[in-house]
Amino acid sequence: MDIGIFGLPKSGKTTVFNALTRSHAATAAYAAEDERHVAVVKVPDPRLGQLADLFHPQRVVPAEVRYTDFAAPAKGFSRSEGFPPQLLADLRLMDVLLVVVRAFEDSGVPHVASRVDPLQDAISLDLEMILADLGILQRRQERITASLRGARGVERDQLLHEQVALTQLQRHLENEQPLRGQELPPEMQPLLANFQFLTAKPLLVVANAGEAQARDLAAIEASLATRYLPPRAGVIALCGALEMELAQLTEAEAADLRAAYGLPAESALDRVIRASSEVAGLMHFFTVGPDEVRAWTVPVHSTALRAARAIHSDLERGFIRAEVIAWDTLLDCGGWAPARHRGLIRTEGRDYEVRDGEIAHILFNVGR
Repeated sequence: MDIGIFGLPKSGKTTVFNALTRSHAATAAYAAEDERHVAVVKVPDPRLGQLADLFHPQRVVPAEVRYTDFAAPAKGFSRSEGFPPQLLADLRLMDVLLVVVRAFEDSGVPHVASRVDPLQDAISLDLEMILADLGILQRRQERITASLRGARGVERDQLLHEQVALTQLQRHLENEQPLRGQELPPEMQPLLANFQFLTAKPLLVVANAGEAQARDLAAIEASLATRYLPPRAGVIALCGALEMELAQLTEAEAADLRAAYGLPAESALDRVIRASSEVAGLMHFFTVGPDEVRAWTVPVHSTALRAARAIHSDLERGFIRAEVIAWDTLLDCGGWAPARHRGLIRTEGRDYEVRDGEIAHILFNVGR
């Protein structure tokens, strides 16, 4: 999963990046527009550790998340200039967009808009994404109009069909409605994937609060949550500077400091990864054995065939059946053989919908 972090200048987004990745990126007030920080993080999952304790494999492979922290323009985003072209191109490649908005007060670091209002900052950034998507739609509509002049038959029908669909999307955007919140018919999904609209991507708004607000995080989240609704959007409030310090401590030291400040017991990394998976509609299943215990990331509602593809294309191509069992059931049984003896391992076909936390053993034959 690729997560792109962006926001207004002086929002503390690089501080949040450091907190999430245990990095030490410089947190200067401004950075060059092409500057970025990238880090890959192992997804914390206690289920994986418990399975490893059972199988004692040669290696344990967690799922991974890659965070990219993109620099904000020195003057912020404006209606006249919008997002820099390179930032637009980069954000369109991300699986999840993580917008950092400022909730902390600091007279030594004035807000670019001379006020601290995390909801308004989030709305402003949403509007910039809407404008960027409208630009793509308008340019495509112009090309369709030009192509229709000489189009005939099937080609003309296809262009007219696309024109109608794009007009519907354009209507939502012109009403300042991000596409992520719209219930669009399935036939529009290829269009969304083709154009990589920013407002159609899953969005996680992270409100960066100050140390003095450590006990007010729930209230800050509530102030944003009415606009950024599941399943394709979410909100998390955290204390970026504190979390950056906590990320450098041992688990015991961090737990003590969290309790002292009244922070959630769950780390910022755990909370953000969990929320990112939720807005992206992703889940994890496992494969186990003496060689390897591994977590795999797939979309929610994935079939056994889709899970097989995540492991290797050969497994998808030669798929015969899947043997599945819930991870905790396998632990209770004490291993694969006892679970099979008790009749708890199920045999499922290619259309079976794999559930989060299930263990899947794919039987296949590439010679078929």
